[in-house]
Amino acid sequence: MASVVKKVEQKGMSLHVLGVICGLTAGVWLGAAEAPTKLVTAGYSPFAISLCMVAGVFTARWTFPTLLKGTGYVFTDLFERKHLIVWALLAGALWAVANTLTVFAIRDVGLAVAFPLWNMNSLIGLIWGRVLFCELKGASAKNISKVVLGAIAIVLAAVMLGFSTLHGGSAAAGHNALSGIIAAIGASLMWGTMYVPYRKAYLSGMNPLSFVTAFTVGELGTVLALTLALDGGWHSSAFQLLHVRGAVFWLFLGGFVWVIGDLFQQFATKYLGIGRGIPLSNTNQLWGLAWGALVFGELASADRAHKLLVVAGSLVMILGALAISTAVASAREESSTNEAVLRECNRYGLDYNQTIASMGGDEFSDRSQHKRWWDYLILASATAVFLWLGVRAVVPPLQMNTGWVAVLGCVLLISLTVGTWSLWRRTRFS
Repeated sequence: MASVVKKVEQKGMSLHVLGVICGLTAGVWLGAAEAPTKLVTAGYSPFAISLCMVAGVFTARWTFPTLLKGTGYVFTDLFERKHLIVWALLAGALWAVANTLTVFAIRDVGLAVAFPLWNMNSLIGLIWGRVLFCELKGASAKNISKVVLGAIAIVLAAVMLGFSTLHGGSAAAGHNALSGIIAAIGASLMWGTMYVPYRKAYLSGMNPLSFVTAFTVGELGTVLALTLALDGGWHSSAFQLLHVRGAVFWLFLGGFVWVIGDLFQQFATKYLGIGRGIPLSNTNQLWGLAWGALVFGELASADRAHKLLVVAGSLVMILGALAISTAVASAREESSTNEAVLRECNRYGLDYNQTIASMGGDEFSDRSQHKRWWDYLILASATAVFLWLGVRAVVPPLQMNTGWVAVLGCVLLISLTVGTWSLWRRTRFS
């Protein structure tokens, strides 16, 4: 434990600051990831959109851990904690169901409204974190107040946005608005529960890069099963869409962007916990609103009252998320976290000191990060897939403001640079 504290002092960046940076970066990238799913308005099945997007996710999730650490490191980490592989697969399955629901939500109510609704997952995650992992145990009254008031604000914002969809004038909300709201709330329940395996893995010292490698198998398998069971089996439009390479590229790109955001969210969860990390990453609703309103013009035909209600709901949700994320853990609360780590170590026979060091971003000295020939093959294959799809890509049949696409694209690059540099400087992606 002392070595972890010493490393923090030497590198000049606390784990809380690192977690905040990761959470904000996650918000920027997760907010942009859903934009390609607007293709659902062109008549494609939500299952087709989800399957193609997850195929892109699968490709990218194997690429980044291989690039940053190598498969030798990743599989050593996984096999040291075999019990977490099942949890990773479960988390992937929950993600897949939630992601499919978001496509229905986008179709029925639009990005600008769907994002804030499914971001109630922070409230679900907060409850699970307190019940299962003793988060906020021993916290000061000030911190507890921030978390409680932040949670209330998130619920209030969701109600405001749901009401505006049912009674407002947004062009995005049609006769299926209620179905869209239910889909968005269902996604929030799935994603909120998905963070339980996340936290369990990181309390056991697993690297997020290793966790997502197993995670992606669960998500791809689940989306494929949903498509076969609920969208016409092998005759599903999803498999027809695979032949429309111009469209598939954008969905693969959406999956690629999502993976970057999700990786930063994973690191935020590791260093801040569920109750703080997830609300911070849920600032993605602001970026989702930006993409929906500025790029796709979702609110262009809405009346003033509707726009004010959407903006007010978004601001309330942001304030709620910030209130939760700024509740810095006290020494007593950190002691409760260490007790949860000890419980996991005793349950699964893990080394406590090694696990605490890993939670602080300290590398294992006996774990190889050298690249093998198959690592380069994985990287080359993933690159080839994107290049093959990219050269055949066509502009989607949607009206978009290219100027705002450029501006938001610059924001993505800046946030990626800051987040990547911070993780490398402080933990070497551990």
